[in-house]
Amino acid sequence: MSTHYESLQQATVYTDGFGVLPPTDLGAKDIWPRKPGYFIRHVPAVDIGVELGAASGAVSGPTSGADRPDVPVPERGLCSGQFGLVPAWVKSASDAKLRSTKLVNARHETVSTSNNFRDAWLSGQRCIVPMMAFFEDDYRPGKAVPTRISRIDGKPMGAAGVWCHWRGAGGEEIISFTLLTVNANSHALMHRYQNPGAEKRMPVILSEGAYDAYLSARPDKAKEFMRPFAAERLRANPWQ
Repeated sequence: MSTHYESLQQATVYTDGFGVLPPTDLGAKDIWPRKPGYFIRHVPAVDIGVELGAASGAVSGPTSGADRPDVPVPERGLCSGQFGLVPAWVKSASDAKLRSTKLVNARHETVSTSNNFRDAWLSGQRCIVPMMAFFEDDYRPGKAVPTRISRIDGKPMGAAGVWCHWRGAGGEEIISFTLLTVNANSHALMHRYQNPGAEKRMPVILSEGAYDAYLSARPDKAKEFMRPFAAERLRANPWQ
């Protein structure tokens, strides 16, 4: 279960790696459950900073690469939200607080049927979570050793996710997101981490050329992107 990741801390990486303007405030480096982070979605430029609010006014330039070349590709918008999904059906802010810490990951196998994630997935509320690394515990030394997992080429990673906009009866609003995960039992690198005896999972890391296709695809087609990232393109180092 990926409950901790490292955000982008250089403004140019947002533009060079994801085709969006950077936020005014880069935010915290280490993102944990219920902490604010950034995600990218397809959105008309007029909606950015209005409907989803807190991306410091960041807007994107035009992008390309959707799976339907005859249809104009929407722009990518950078939005901010809480790490840990708050489903739209949650009744109160207190319930939202309790549930969100447990909903930082969504299994891709059940994202279309789970009561927690189904509505967001079927509504096309998919997103890309930009990160430099994610963290898992290595129990092989006999105790949990936090381990930083990143691309071997040093480039940022775009993790597949879904987002939600929750509105409470009292006017409260929470924008939130979760990371999609795949089974990693047979993954040459990731099978070493997480609790011994438990199923191994890893975030869905998208290839750069698939960003717009993932965001634009129909729900059934979007599942085609749910596969492990190649082990030879990742490296793992103990985190100090």
